[in-house]
Amino acid sequence: MQKTLSLWNFFTIGFGAIIGTGWVLMVGDWMVIGGGPVAAMIAFIIGAIFLLPIGAVFGELTAAIPISGGIVEYVDRTYGNTMSFITGWFLALGNAILCPWEAIAISTLVSDMFGDLLPILRSVKLYSIMGADVYLFPTVIALGFAAYVIIQNFRGASAAASLQAFLTKALLFGMILAMGISLVKGGPANIQPVFASVEGAASSTSASTMFAGIISVLVMTPFFYAGFDTIPQQAEEAAECLDWNKFGRVISLALLASGGFYMVCIYSFGSIIPWTDFVKSSVPALACLKTINIFLYLAMLCIATIGPMGPMNSFYGATSRIMLAMGRKGQLPSSFAQVDPVSGTPRTANLLLAALTIGGPFLGKKMLVPLTNVSALAFIFACTMVSFSCYKMRLTEPDLPRPYKVPGGKFGIALACLAGSLIVLLMVVPGSPATLNAIEWSIVLSWLAVGLSIKALHRKKTPAPAAEPTVVPLSINDTRYPK
Repeated sequence: MQKTLSLWNFFTIGFGAIIGTGWVLMVGDWMVIGGGPVAAMIAFIIGAIFLLPIGAVFGELTAAIPISGGIVEYVDRTYGNTMSFITGWFLALGNAILCPWEAIAISTLVSDMFGDLLPILRSVKLYSIMGADVYLFPTVIALGFAAYVIIQNFRGASAAASLQAFLTKALLFGMILAMGISLVKGGPANIQPVFASVEGAASSTSASTMFAGIISVLVMTPFFYAGFDTIPQQAEEAAECLDWNKFGRVISLALLASGGFYMVCIYSFGSIIPWTDFVKSSVPALACLKTINIFLYLAMLCIATIGPMGPMNSFYGATSRIMLAMGRKGQLPSSFAQVDPVSGTPRTANLLLAALTIGGPFLGKKMLVPLTNVSALAFIFACTMVSFSCYKMRLTEPDLPRPYKVPGGKFGIALACLAGSLIVLLMVVPGSPATLNAIEWSIVLSWLAVGLSIKALHRKKTPAPAAEPTVVPLSINDTRYPK
């Protein structure tokens, strides 16, 4: 595989995957669900702090074992092949569905927002799914954006990283634009009252107190912080001269930067106009700008439309590397373990993800809504398993070279295990604000059943080895896996 990614490339891959375009589409819902901008800001900063130990765990393991799809390797070395497969399979679900989801986000913005300015975009209706209309021209435009991301990922990690750097700068410009408008047009008085039950265009406040509002938003944050795991998934493509000690800090920096970004985002939009008026529109971040200045609105709309390409690009690359690792472990057919001799990219995984991504715009904006909570659960479950693997590896492989170590040692790792476990419990325990509903549980169990069936069938087709090979612990210098 190509060895070209720098520390800045890894930062933009993770940061771009985290922030994406959710802040444009969902900032109003965060305020509604939390009962105000203050509750939403507190929830997002707590979410970032909760995930910091987990980010440090990823930094330690990736610096010690820098291979693509490392999560599969970490869990396999500590809890065995079956648990490794379940973890990798769920993470593949959580990451892969975000590729078509982002394609749908592009088509939705084109049809709903650009369609108001150019009615021709909604002139050819194809069909409706779950009450959502699918139009020809927005679908074609979204397919064009998706095709570009797919082509860049087929060309190699360097091309995909260059695209990510550009998209990250565009998103930062959009945030600076919102901050400037807030300073000129708004003020702190607009974030009052601190807590209020309100009705938004697509959601309402179910919490009766500010504390309950914070919890309601907090359990959503794993979905909006999902993406920092895309950094270690491509570690095998790091430049030869990379400082692995600094690499361990990149993940935590991406989380902190994203937490700061979200807080500034919520405050900026919540203070442009009184937040109780702001949340009444379907896409309030754009609607309020439209009333202030049409040119500012168009600039933000363009940024919001290309924004989904960032997470689509990051999750595309990360998911293909997870499948590559599972192919190397024999958990998926051997074709998934093959890389293109020229570009160094996983061919079979790229083809599968291309099909999934291209299918996104045809599904309609309401088709993948139940998958968002499933994605959050799959992501945080994998993170929790990695945390427990890191703790166990400190006991079973104390001599493994670790260029970067979790601050606080085993105590810091234990905090990561605790944080991940608490978030998982909030999502699965009945009565929690974020517990999965019947449809979401059916998706989780169906995905698990399909995965275990594939694993069982693949095992039957694979001839048994003549003798069980001796298991030798890997080290950072192990030649079986490129650095």
